[in-house]
Amino acid sequence: MVRPTVSVIVAAYNAMPYVTRSISSVAEQTTGRDVLEVIAVDDGSTDGTGEELERLSRLYPGLVRVLHQENSGGPSAPRNVGLDHARGEFLFFLDADDYLGPEALERMVAMARQNGTDIVLGKMVGVGGRRLPMSMFQRNQPKTDVFNSRVYWALNPLKLFRRELLERHGLRFPTGLPIGEDQPFTALAYLHASGISVVADYDCLFCTLRDDGGNTTVRTTGAEPRLRFLPYMIDLLLTNVPPGPGRDHLAHRHLTVEVQNLLSHLLLEPRVQQEKTLARLAEIVTTIWHEGMNGLSAMARLRLHLVRHEMLDEVVELVRFERELARTKVSTPVHLENGRAYACYPFFRDPAHPVPDACYDVTSQLGVRHHVTRAELRGTTLHLAGHGYLHRVETRDVTTELVLRERESRTEYRLPVRHTGTPQLGTDEDQGRYAYDLAGYEAEVGLATAADGQPLADGLWDICLVIGAQGVTREVRIGSRRADDVSGLPTTRIVTGAGDGPRAVTLHTTKPYGNFTLDIGERKHRVATHVAIGAPRWSAGDPTELAIGGTSSLAEYPDVSLAVVLTACTGAVVVRPALRTPGTDDFTARVNVRNLSAGVWTGELRLGDGGEWTVPLPALPKNLSPAKWRHLGLPWYAKPASGSGRRFALRVARAEFVKAVVRRVKP
Repeated sequence: MVRPTVSVIVAAYNAMPYVTRSISSVAEQTTGRDVLEVIAVDDGSTDGTGEELERLSRLYPGLVRVLHQENSGGPSAPRNVGLDHARGEFLFFLDADDYLGPEALERMVAMARQNGTDIVLGKMVGVGGRRLPMSMFQRNQPKTDVFNSRVYWALNPLKLFRRELLERHGLRFPTGLPIGEDQPFTALAYLHASGISVVADYDCLFCTLRDDGGNTTVRTTGAEPRLRFLPYMIDLLLTNVPPGPGRDHLAHRHLTVEVQNLLSHLLLEPRVQQEKTLARLAEIVTTIWHEGMNGLSAMARLRLHLVRHEMLDEVVELVRFERELARTKVSTPVHLENGRAYACYPFFRDPAHPVPDACYDVTSQLGVRHHVTRAELRGTTLHLAGHGYLHRVETRDVTTELVLRERESRTEYRLPVRHTGTPQLGTDEDQGRYAYDLAGYEAEVGLATAADGQPLADGLWDICLVIGAQGVTREVRIGSRRADDVSGLPTTRIVTGAGDGPRAVTLHTTKPYGNFTLDIGERKHRVATHVAIGAPRWSAGDPTELAIGGTSSLAEYPDVSLAVVLTACTGAVVVRPALRTPGTDDFTARVNVRNLSAGVWTGELRLGDGGEWTVPLPALPKNLSPAKWRHLGLPWYAKPASGSGRRFALRVARAEFVKAVVRRVKP
């Protein structure tokens, strides 16, 4: 029996009518059904799910295999049964109320095979108001891991797994957890994987919020079930990940998402139970959280401080504050002091509730809003305009400036900008509570003087904005947010007056983030790639004039600097200007071969007053007819030289008189 490429495991319990679409989405995959198998495990359904699965197995014979069992109380047991029966090279766990995009499995399998990865996350889309983790789907990631990405924030098992990985480590879903049973399974798979891929440019999985509230995490309430799997996950990290930034990175997920979720359920409990739950949570948190842990938001630091010190009344008030914050969507004001910003969350500098200022410090987390309305290189001057401000920091005492930083050497130059008015900016957020009416900027960067009065050196110069107001500053790369008429396409110019001789300068945006960078000196953008030369030909009006034409996509170059240079085997040199056709990117150089001395001539296109850039001329067409003329009564010709290969080679010679006569009289 041929092994399928993918085994799709569907654990189903009372999943009508969703399961029909779920199974059908597998049958409709572009991979074709012959490389797939569906193992549908009916976990004691009572709503007709089992009967519908049997109907689907008859509708898709050879694709769907149905297994029935008594209700186990959760998805772990049926998923494990599916794992035990799966034969595919890869496994995909599909919830019975979710469905796949048509190309999902084809794209994920291709990503795994191309990059040798064991797990592939396909982009998830919420349906019916379902909220999903999305931070890991900003871009495709061919190969990453849990420590250098955000994939750990997606701990559900709705992914493609290489079956050999799961079998080698004996990974199965724990059956003793009412919720969160997928987290230890997925976390261990992540940690053991040879690599993890992310498909972010296609909607692979559609996750449905059921009308009947039948999703497991929706119908399971109370803090106690969550208090059972959180220590499970903390212990998993303590056991499998050594102390350090890597463990801290993974712990952030549990110390933010899980703790916040658990505390929201704490409100539903009576006071005595709240005290017990908080004491237990404080004990769990203390095992992995430490004061030096970086990257936690101020709200998370405040929440953990209150938990750790078992400040129940303060915890309850903070949870209610967060709910109101989410309802109004109006950001909390900040207190500015000595270049730092502190969020005015509950108990900030309240003597009755002593909490360290560090729990409120949001300086590094202030939202940076920026937008480019002009980014244009004209001659040796870069023109920039737009706006930039710090969220919740009104634009008073503005100190915004431009920074150019060379990517390799880290050399940087700070340049002033003109501050411009931006009336009404920010009125569309926070109910217009904060004013940013002096957030605009304009700047002209002279390439000849930007380096403290000297020309910028060759290199890749990233363009940044240091946005400052009221003593608080944040730096940001600019370009990712820009007006529709501001192009991010690279534009290469040959400019003079920005150093010794002509220089190549390209303004472009980076991939995948789209930020502006100046490439000076062809670090990434070669001048030669912007010039295309067509096959030389004889002019229509003069059969002894060779026309050499082409196209230049350079945004700018001096007219006099483009020329065709022919060099004879004797050392003689002939230079002819390449003139632009008005209103186009085309150019043409014309060479009258009657003026060339005898010999074989090679050629190139030169750009720059000193010939700084050269492009070889293409070979003459082999079927090009010879040019013929008479000079001082003697016959001459010019034709392609034999054995020239792909390079231009023109032979100019005087016809031998005797041979010419013989050819003429030969019958």
